Formats: sequence, structure tokens, C-alpha cells
Amino acid sequence: MEKASLIVGEINPQIPLTLGDTFVPVSDFDLLIRSTEPPIYFRRWPLEDIFDQVAANVASVIEDGSCISFTIGPLFEALSRHLMHKHNLGIHTTFFTDPLMDLVKSGAVTNRHKEIFRGKSLTSYAFGTPELMSWLNRNPLVEFQGIDKVFSPAQIGLNPRFAAVMPARKVDVSGRIALHFGKGTVTAGPGDVADLFHGAGLSNGGMTIFALPSRNRNGEPNIRISIEDYPNQFSIRESIDMVITEYGIASLNGRTVRERAQAMIEIAHPDDRRQLVDQAKAQKILYPDQIFIEASAHLYPAEVGAQQLFKQGLKVRFRAIKPSDEEEMRRLFYRFSDQSVYYRYFAPIKVMPHVKMQEYVNVDFSQVLSIVGLVGDPGQGHIIAEARFIKDRHRPCADVAFVVDEQYQGMGIASYLYKMLIRCAKDRGIQGFTADILASNKAMMNVFEKGGEMIKAKLEYGVYHLEIPFSRDESSK
Repeated sequence: MEKASLIVGEINPQIPLTLGDTFVPVSDFDLLIRSTEPPIYFRRWPLEDIFDQVAANVASVIEDGSCISFTIGPLFEALSRHLMHKHNLGIHTTFFTDPLMDLVKSGAVTNRHKEIFRGKSLTSYAFGTPELMSWLNRNPLVEFQGIDKVFSPAQIGLNPRFAAVMPARKVDVSGRIALHFGKGTVTAGPGDVADLFHGAGLSNGGMTIFALPSRNRNGEPNIRISIEDYPNQFSIRESIDMVITEYGIASLNGRTVRERAQAMIEIAHPDDRRQLVDQAKAQKILYPDQIFIEASAHLYPAEVGAQQLFKQGLKVRFRAIKPSDEEEMRRLFYRFSDQSVYYRYFAPIKVMPHVKMQEYVNVDFSQVLSIVGLVGDPGQGHIIAEARFIKDRHRPCADVAFVVDEQYQGMGIASYLYKMLIRCAKDRGIQGFTADILASNKAMMNVFEKGGEMIKAKLEYGVYHLEIPFSRDESSK
């Protein structure tokens, strides 16, 4: 308005009166006209299963007290539903939509941890249904400001735990993003995305997330070896913390090109992973001997994921092991003392090369279950524990083994993992465990003794051979 030579105001009583930097003196207008047309409204997106799964994974990494940037589309229609159980969320976003209205009304949004416009959801535009417009009318919970404030990285960065969540069209295995474009698309361009990402980088505990289904509506893969030929690219891949699909979360921050490729392939559609592995080998992104167990792509046990608080307030996340855990597992190995290595492997192993470690992390989930424990913020966690069982091919039992970082021993992590393995084994029809424990490893013997199952122990040459038949649950009788 300050730069225009002619200023015309349209008066429409159906437009909500919004609060913030939204008031203009009547004297600033050259002409005022009364509108004879209703406002333009936009229907809500239907809730689709695929976007619901993606949104559930996005919500799993957004913690209480986070400040969120939303935009428009089916992903965000689903995401608000998965955030309603969170606490003290904040909103700093370009578009205010019906899903955000639902989220605020649920009580999950308080904006109390924001450093700017505390207590209010900050936005520039409203986009949605008549219900949204009616709710926004004179609503003191929503603050409308110009895009110079909403898109300012310095302003964004003042908010702790700012989560910049953006939809993507295509992603390659290095983390480059192709944004949406074309007819009917309302979304941010690379410049706007860069502002949000720089703001997240300045935010204490901030993170940047791109989310998309693993395949498009035509069944074509959205994760590719390269997106060189796609327009509207956001290529600052070093700024991206996570890429999320319905198959999981690829944490990219601080990872090498090879590690990024492994993480991205793990969240591609299972039927697309073999080709991606072969292409990555051909381009020397992955090692020529990289293992790929095709059947396990369809068998990954996402259901074992859990989170638990231990002594001293330690929060540990648990999930099944992935091929991209190779470097983290190697770092865990090199933190062990010689005694811990001998307790676990029964041999004085000094090195753990790629060949050995990739065999360990690439498991056949039809025969093996391996669970890792991680500490740290989502997307930046470090593995501190691993437990697994391996089915016996001749009997309905499995061999079990554990390892816990020495810094975290004595907190109950091994006992928790053991009970997790028992539950998972029973679900898979396994009737008992076997284990070999050095007689001097009393800490591990205590774990088995506290596990709630009967133990038959036989000592031979300083090694306890354990037989642990499972008791039958009442529900299975």
C-alpha cells in the first residue's frame, strides 16, 4: 500500500477481522467498495492412509514444547491429528489452515515456550473453510504479521526447538530435494524454504524435515539415485536433518554420502530398494560388496519401536537395527573395554572392519531380531545398546545376546531389552532362549535371573550354558 499510486479497499462482512499488524486507517484509501461476491474458500484435503502413515512418523520426532511451521496439503491435514497428544506446542507458520485450527482447539498448542509473540500463533495468511474464517474472527490466539517477520530467520531462530516441516516432490539418495511445482500448487519456493531452514539452524534444538510418500500416485518412486533433471530444487542438503516417508526416518545430519545413501534407501519403497542399491554401487556411492537382503526390506519390524525412561532421567529409544547403523555400531564397539569385548564375543577382538560390521547390521528378519537403544535428540541419536536373538533352525528356540555401552550399564537397559526380546520371541512362536555366558560375567547372569523365566544352567570350562524355556501366558492357554 505504501508504494501503490491507487489504493482501493473492498468491504466484505464475511471476511474475519484478524488481530496483529492488520489495521489500516480509512484515510489511507482512495476508494472503498462493498463486495458483492463471497470470499474464496478452500475445502479440506481428504485424509489418505499413505499421508497418515507419513504424518505419524513426522509426529514421532516432534517433542513437547516444539515450535512448528505448517504449510498446505494432505500431509498437514494428517499431521495435526498426530500432534494432538503433544504438550505446549508453538506455531510460527506462513499459512494458517483448518488442521492448525483443530490443533489449537485440541489444547496441544499453548505457545508458552516461544520467545517472540509468546502466547500467540504467528502467521501471515489464512487458507481454508468458512469454519476457519469464522473461528479466526477477533481471535486473540492468532497473530497476523507480514512475511518480513514470519520468514525472518533471525525471528524464527529465537524460538527454541523450531521444527521446519516441508513437503517434497522427489528426493535423491544424497538428500537433494525437488519441491512441488505446477498448476494448482500452493507452496513455498526454494528461497522461502531456505529462510525457514536458516531459522531452524539458529534455533536451539531446531530441526529441518522433508516428508513425502515413497511413491507418487502413479506408483513411481519418489526416492531416486539423482534428481538432476527435476525443477524447483532445494539443494542445501547439508541443512536437512531428516527425510521421512511411510517407511521410516532417514537421519542425514552429519552423515557421509555413503551413510546418507544407506539411510535414504531404507525409507524407499521396499520394491525400489534393490535398484537403488545397484545404482549406488555403480556410481561408487556404496561399497561394491554392500550387502542387501531383499526379503528383509519387507520384513522390517517397525512395531518393536519403544521409548523408556531409566535411572537419572535417561530417555532411551528402541527400534530394530538398520543397515545404516553400521558406523554407529562400529563406534559402540570401539568404546568397549577389552573385558566387555571378550564377554560379548568370547575372543580378544581388536578391530571391526566394514566386512564384519555390515554382516552384523544386515540381518535376515525372518531368522534374527536385533534391537538397538539410542540416546539423544531424534535424528541425532547415538547407539548405546544392542540385543538380538537368532532362531535355531532345528528347534523352536533362539540364541540370545546383549551388549550395553559401559557408561550406561547398571541402569536397567539390558533387563528392559531382555524383556522386549522375550515378548517379541513369543509373538513369533519361539518357545525359549539359549545363551552362553562366561562364569565371571555376573552382571549378565543377573539380567537373566531377573527376567521372570525359569533358567536351566550348566557350567562347563568356565562358561554357563543356559536353557530358558518360556512360561505360557494366560492369554495363550
